[in-house]
Amino acid sequence: MKKKIIIIGAVVIVVGGLIAANFLKKEKGTSVEVEKVSRGKVVQKVTGSGQIRPEIQVKVSANVAGKIVKLHAEEGDIVKKGQLLVELEQEQYIALLERAESSLLSARANEKKLKSEYIRSKDLRTKGLISESDFEAVDASYEASQSNTRQSEAAVKEARDRLAKTRLHADMDGIVTQLNKEEGEIALGAQFQEDVIMVISDLSQMEAAIEVDENDVINVMQGDTSEIEIDAFTDTTFKGIVTQIANSATVRGLGTQEQVTNFEVTVALLDFNERFRPGMSTTVDIFTETRNDVIKVPIQSVTVREKEKLEKKPGIEEKPVEESAEEDNPRTDEKDKEKELIEVVFCVEDNHAVAKPVKLGISDDTHYEIISGLEADETVVTAPFRVLSKTLQAGDLVEVKNKEEKKNAD
Repeated sequence: MKKKIIIIGAVVIVVGGLIAANFLKKEKGTSVEVEKVSRGKVVQKVTGSGQIRPEIQVKVSANVAGKIVKLHAEEGDIVKKGQLLVELEQEQYIALLERAESSLLSARANEKKLKSEYIRSKDLRTKGLISESDFEAVDASYEASQSNTRQSEAAVKEARDRLAKTRLHADMDGIVTQLNKEEGEIALGAQFQEDVIMVISDLSQMEAAIEVDENDVINVMQGDTSEIEIDAFTDTTFKGIVTQIANSATVRGLGTQEQVTNFEVTVALLDFNERFRPGMSTTVDIFTETRNDVIKVPIQSVTVREKEKLEKKPGIEEKPVEESAEEDNPRTDEKDKEKELIEVVFCVEDNHAVAKPVKLGISDDTHYEIISGLEADETVVTAPFRVLSKTLQAGDLVEVKNKEEKKNAD
C-alpha cells in the first residue's frame, strides 16, 4: 500500500512538472526578417539588348553593271565627300556613248535637211504653187525629224550618265566600315536591287538599336534618358536618349510556344569614344518614370494572399473535411475553385504578423512604390522568401531575427 502511494505521488509530481513547464514555456513564433518602411525615390526602367551602329551610314553600290578594275579605299580608311572610291570597266559604256552621239549627228543632219524643205514648201504654198496636202506632208516630216533629234539627245545624256556611273564617289565624310568586293569582281548594277560594294559610316555619332518586349515598350517615350553598357567597355556606362520607337514589331517563332514579339528602340549615345565600332553588343536601361519622396518597400516583401481568407472574421474556423472533399470532387465548379488574390505586405505588430493590402505604383530593381495601404516607419517582413510566399498568415506569432543577428549567431 505504501509503495502504491509513492508511485502515485511520483506520477503526480511528473505530470505537475510538465504542466508547469508548459505554462512557463514561452511560445516561439516564426523567425522572420524585417525592415522599416521608408520614403525615397523610385526609378522605373525598361531594359533591352542589341547592338550599336552609326546614326548615319551610306551603302556604296553601283547603278550599272561592270567589273571592278580599281578600289581606291580599304576597310578602315578615312574618306572625304566627293573622293573617288571605285572604278568600273568603261569600254562598253564608252562605245554606247559614241553610238548615241553618232545617232544624234545623223538626226540633226536630217532635221536640218527637212527644215530647209519645210521653209521652201511654205514659200511655195504662199504663192499657190503646191497643194495644201503636199505642204502638210513636208510639215509632218519636219516635226518627226525634230522628235528624232530630241530622242537622240536624250540617248546621249543617258549614255553619258551610265559612263559617269562607272566612277563611284563618296557622298559624305566618314570611315569605310565594311568592304564587300575585291578588284576583279563583278558589281551587279541595278536601280532597285542593292549590291553593296562598301559602307561608309560617320562614327562620331553612334546609336544603340535594341529590342524591347511588347509589354514594356508602351512605357517608353521619345526623349527618355538611358544608361548604355557596351560589352567591350567593362565597368563603364554611357549616357543616351531615346530617339525612335518602331511602329511595327519583330516576331520570332511565330505560331510556336516560343513566340516572342519585340519592338526596336533606337537610343542615341551622347558620349563619344573613338573606339566605338558598329556591331558591338550592348544592354540599355531606359528610365521611363521617376517618383520622388514616395513610400517604398523592398520588392521581396510584397506577396499575394486569398482575399476571402483575409476578410474572414476572427473565430470562424474552416472545415478541413469539407475542403478536402471539395478538392477530391472532380465535378466541383471551376469558378468556385478560382480564388481572388490580392497584393499584401506583412507588418509586425506586437510580435504578430498583420497582412495589409497595398496598391502598388512603379518599381525599380529593388523597391516598389506604395500608393496606399502603408505609412512610413511601419515595420514590414522582408524574408525568408518561403515563409512570405507560402506559409505566413495574418495573426501568426513571429520572432524578428534580422541579418545582423543571424551573422552574430553564426
